[in-house]
Amino acid sequence: MNLSEKYAVVIYGIFSLMVFIKGVHQAIIKKNPYGQTTFIFWMGIFVWGDAVVLGLFWFLISLVSYLLKDWYLFLLVISVYWTVRSLGETIYWLNHQFALKDNSNFYKGLMGYGFFKSNAILFVYQVFLQCITVVSIIATIYLANLWLLSRP
Repeated sequence: MNLSEKYAVVIYGIFSLMVFIKGVHQAIIKKNPYGQTTFIFWMGIFVWGDAVVLGLFWFLISLVSYLLKDWYLFLLVISVYWTVRSLGETIYWLNHQFALKDNSNFYKGLMGYGFFKSNAILFVYQVFLQCITVVSIIATIYLANLWLLSRP
């Protein structure tokens, strides 16, 4: 692991620990586990309840990657995570499309609703996450190969 990779892992780890602490504060202390966290979606954290679990997860992944001095392992875990997360989120949004109750207030709170102004935002989220799944699978295959080749 070169110096810039070490810095990236350390910064990611410290940020993840701060997200975990904020998540505990929001979800457990303030009783706001479903509050949206639009600024940390890139970590797979969409609500404060996610931040409790994933903040700690990403901190531990960063710590292990740093201790093992393994940049490819760090990137591989990110790509595998996004494969799993995006598959799960695709199913979530697919299920929302076929829910029988009217969730119009829920739709209005979603990022991108202003463009679609209907429950069409549900299939947009579903298709977007399917695209993330494809990219994540390809990245996982590529990074797994790099990781295996980097082993002594």
